[in-house]
Amino acid sequence: MKLANQKLIYFSPIIVGAVIFIFILTLIPSVSPEPKDLPIAFVNADEGMTVPAKGKVNIGDQIEQNMKDSSTEQSSVKWIFVSTTKEVEKGLNKQKYYGALIIPKDFTKKQATLHTAQPDAPAIRLLVNQGMNTAASTIANQVLNGAVDKMNENMRLQLVKRFEQNGTQLSANQALALAAPIQKTVINVNETGTHSINGNAPVSLFQPLWMASIAGAAIVFFSIQKITVSSRKEKIINQAGLVIIGAALALAAGFGLAWMAELVGITVPSFLDTALFLAIAYFSFFTLISAVLSWLGLKGLPIFVIILFFGAPLLSMAPEIMPDFYREWIYPWLPMRFMVDGVRELFFFREQLTWNHSVYALALIALISLCALFASALPVSSVKKEKSHSI
Repeated sequence: MKLANQKLIYFSPIIVGAVIFIFILTLIPSVSPEPKDLPIAFVNADEGMTVPAKGKVNIGDQIEQNMKDSSTEQSSVKWIFVSTTKEVEKGLNKQKYYGALIIPKDFTKKQATLHTAQPDAPAIRLLVNQGMNTAASTIANQVLNGAVDKMNENMRLQLVKRFEQNGTQLSANQALALAAPIQKTVINVNETGTHSINGNAPVSLFQPLWMASIAGAAIVFFSIQKITVSSRKEKIINQAGLVIIGAALALAAGFGLAWMAELVGITVPSFLDTALFLAIAYFSFFTLISAVLSWLGLKGLPIFVIILFFGAPLLSMAPEIMPDFYREWIYPWLPMRFMVDGVRELFFFREQLTWNHSVYALALIALISLCALFASALPVSSVKKEKSHSI
């Protein structure tokens, strides 16, 4: 056995340990995720009412104050107090909030009827921004329902205490109202659909596109590397050919993936917009990988495989659920997050393919990658080596 091979055996425990350590790091974000400062909107539209001997009474204001007090105690949810329902709806569509709790204008008036023979339970609307993130919207739904359940419990205790003090015998309607003194209506906005595959579509589409980008960039790069060049100009021409081939592959990948997504049951709202956006994402990834390969060669491929393993768990999570380290140091540097955000906007927020943040980010990545790709053809040393090889 050669000495080099023996050294490799000696270092094998370290290599195996390093591999295990890297893959354990990719699992950490998905193990017992806890939300932190999950933004949920709160709207108090209650107009209150005037009560003899008490003056102006507004139950919505009391609930709002309780929410403000609780928001300072718990960091899992960040209650954002908004003035109007229209402002909340706009914020939900702009992906500012994962949900919203809306107290109607007649809340206090209806609450007062619970003491009468004809109770009319007040209602609260709960809006869940389903398309923003599947996991986070589920948590938001639980938080909103839990908040109303707590309100119900407090109001029930107050009503029972008042009935006991007055010695009032409850009617059937009053007893029924006590079971749920506050009604709630849960509404999903920017819905993902009834099938779970639709809600996970942005992340599901990322993996085949990313792997296809790696495969396409590697095949085209190594095929072009086999072409003998004798000058810097020829090398630049080769790089230009690589880019043209990448653009053709991008169109094929974009339209092909959009078609196959429909084939497996994913609801694609706009086939053309989705296909073109996926093509833009593929070209951005293709140029990025090609640029790294042009400088590092085959040694650059593991970088993108590692990015896949680190990125896949994070892309299915909302930033507010990630551990601080991953949210601040890993997630911002994942180029594929822009592709996932763009697909989410197309699918669930009914956006059209325009020059938005996602397209801008992917175009910027492609531009910088193209500069790095063509810069790899400029070093004089590489040209000299090519000339001496050809001689």
